[in-house]
Amino acid sequence: MINNSENLLKVLSGTNPWWKTGKLPDGIAKPVKRFAYFEGMKILQHPDIRRIAVLTGVRRIGKTTIMYQMIENLLNQGIAPQRIVYISFDHPLLKLCRFDTILDVYRQNIYPNDDIYCFFDEIQYADDWDTWLKTLYDTNIQCRVVATGSASPILAGKAGESGVGRWSILSIPTLSFYEYCTLLGVQAPEPEIKPAGLRKLSQQEQTMAFQRLSPLLRHFNRYLAVGGFPELALSKDEFYAQRVMREDVVDKVLKRDIPALFNIRSVVDLEKIFLFLCYNSSSIISMEAISRELSGVSRPTVEKYIQYLESANLIYVSNPIDIGGKKILKSQPKIYIADAAIRNAVIMQEDLLTNPAEMGLMVETAVYKHVRAFYYRLTANVGYYRKSGKDREIDVVVDYPGGRILIEVKYREQYSLGAKAPIVSEADKAASALLITKREDDFGPLHTNPAVYRIPAYAFMYLLGHAEKNGYAMLC
Repeated sequence: MINNSENLLKVLSGTNPWWKTGKLPDGIAKPVKRFAYFEGMKILQHPDIRRIAVLTGVRRIGKTTIMYQMIENLLNQGIAPQRIVYISFDHPLLKLCRFDTILDVYRQNIYPNDDIYCFFDEIQYADDWDTWLKTLYDTNIQCRVVATGSASPILAGKAGESGVGRWSILSIPTLSFYEYCTLLGVQAPEPEIKPAGLRKLSQQEQTMAFQRLSPLLRHFNRYLAVGGFPELALSKDEFYAQRVMREDVVDKVLKRDIPALFNIRSVVDLEKIFLFLCYNSSSIISMEAISRELSGVSRPTVEKYIQYLESANLIYVSNPIDIGGKKILKSQPKIYIADAAIRNAVIMQEDLLTNPAEMGLMVETAVYKHVRAFYYRLTANVGYYRKSGKDREIDVVVDYPGGRILIEVKYREQYSLGAKAPIVSEADKAASALLITKREDDFGPLHTNPAVYRIPAYAFMYLLGHAEKNGYAMLC
């Protein structure tokens, strides 16, 4: 049989080379560590609270690299190499094997005791994985576990059933602008301040802060084009990087992962819907409009496939938030592609970085991603606001117990905001109101309403990433 103990042991030995060498192969654990690595290590080795750390995110986001970095940390602490087992359920053989069968082969041949560290990669491909994790947690109090998966809501749903009190989910977005700069070794002074805290500085202090950040501006366009994925960000061949993204991030997810996980029959319809969303990223989406545009695709199918795309971390769904005291009757969402670089790789327009309208869409997408990533672990709702009956909206609204944060993106050389613009009229009622601008000299309180603070997009994203690194709880 292909899945006999001898074959399983060969696969496990090949994917766990530290059993023989005592260390990871050179280059497999990258030197730059993302925020999720530190959060994962905190969960893995917490002295009082035992939890399974589950890392989720789109393909090629670096989940496996984070696992290897955690394994390297354990080895450096002096943990016996045989106590650490890495199992990838994306492997053709391991996909065919029962969860307990694989662990039995490991225990019978490598390490028989219970004080083990288990790293399960792409765990959603294992049959009844949630039941086995629950069993492992309940029956082996010495075992510590980290798992990854590419389908967040599936994992979250299982967590609600079997994982309550047993595992914590860490959602890993694509690279923030701060992480991108760190990965590429771009040095910039790091002001110990949050974005909205800039307004508390004097005019001279604000000017000096933005002058220190200005060298980052020349890296911003490339970040928008290819910078959301660690491996691709480091590539010098941007055309090839986008091709890899189409093939590995988009095609494999649309044509393999989602159909396998959700038993989809029409992959073509799924591709059509995703392409439609790419062209309309950051727009309010009508399910009926998509159904009409893609003749032959029913509204229920559109809704279902959008849920699947969100499950696979390819899109974000931003729902309306009521800030005007009136109930929202229609709940049409705004859809964002999970990273501007994914959208660019799909639609392949040559003028993306020179087309003002396209740049505006990319920056709004990046702003939403940064804000959502910053707040995902807090009791905050991140959505948008549209003034009733009018074509005026606030791009991003953060609703949290301490108040609301309003964020409007105006990534253009010139713009005008009248007194009746939502960001202006609602600013005085919010905990913070930010206007994201393009020019590096376009910062400071808005002249028509000082409650609104202007900040260039590159500086906003860099400072927000810096704030996340330092564990600040709130944006304002």
